[in-house]
Amino acid sequence: MKFTKRNLWLLIGLALLILAPIGQGRYIVYTLTSWLVFSIAAMGLNLTLGYAGQISLAQSAFMAVGAYITALLTLNGIHWIVAMPIAVLSSFVLGLLIGFPALRVKGHFLAFVTLAFTTLVFLVLRNEDWLTGGPYGLSGMPRPDFGLFNTGKNINFYYFTVFIFVIFSLLMYQIVRSPWGRAFKGLRENEIRAESLGVNTRRITLLAFAIGSAAGGLAGSLMTPLVQFIEPGSFALLHSLRILLMVIVGGAGFFFGPVVGAGVVIMLPEVLRFTEGYYLMIYAVTVVVLIIFCPKGLVGLGEIISRKILKKKEVRKDFEQGAKL
Repeated sequence: MKFTKRNLWLLIGLALLILAPIGQGRYIVYTLTSWLVFSIAAMGLNLTLGYAGQISLAQSAFMAVGAYITALLTLNGIHWIVAMPIAVLSSFVLGLLIGFPALRVKGHFLAFVTLAFTTLVFLVLRNEDWLTGGPYGLSGMPRPDFGLFNTGKNINFYYFTVFIFVIFSLLMYQIVRSPWGRAFKGLRENEIRAESLGVNTRRITLLAFAIGSAAGGLAGSLMTPLVQFIEPGSFALLHSLRILLMVIVGGAGFFFGPVVGAGVVIMLPEVLRFTEGYYLMIYAVTVVVLIIFCPKGLVGLGEIISRKILKKKEVRKDFEQGAKL
């Protein structure tokens, strides 16, 4: 395989992920782990929204499904490595079901459908206390133990999350580069044209929702052992909007856009803590400015700047040959 600059940057990024928690306190390690977990959820939403063009406000609901299924199973003695696939598969199936309205409605109407689903999941989690613990939630979920590697310590769980994040990113990259990925982009740009070229838009729409939802379930499955306490408020509509903000700020339709956006949304408030009571105000203004002046997100802005810097002056071939023509 040819070694490119992109591969070099990926290796540098992986090295930074490995080195980031060294010498840091428990809270910083926890924050870094949260960033990776939300990056997975945001990458799933980016597939649905950024690549396939389907608006969804239900990502936190799918995180809730993954988190609660994982919590219930692990509290009953089932290992995380068994509980996680069940949670992801459940989110995938629910995503398929939610995808059916997308075959009928588009735009903000679809957003209202997914909003209703998020509200429904929140109400079920809050009211069915015999199963979910109601407003008091569930606690005491164990972190996975793999014998030679125990994730009980924060730094161990961080490296475990890095491993899951890398595997997930590779799978997502293969999906985006596959014929499915090109079909997703065709659906986003022009559904009628895509269908005229032989794309089964119904199947692709359902797949976009299902795969994105499965990513949300995976993020929820990681969130459960990370915080070891979950309650309905952790997966309310506000968190769906937060994940949507990660995609927009980072750059919808760019592969690493959600990762950058999650970093901004998760890390920026922590960086601004020194401003005390003003940090939320500064954070809000910063996000608004980014959205106004970087409509393609930070990754999109970086791509535009790099193109302008690295752009070579093109010389017409007929000018090169001059009098020979």
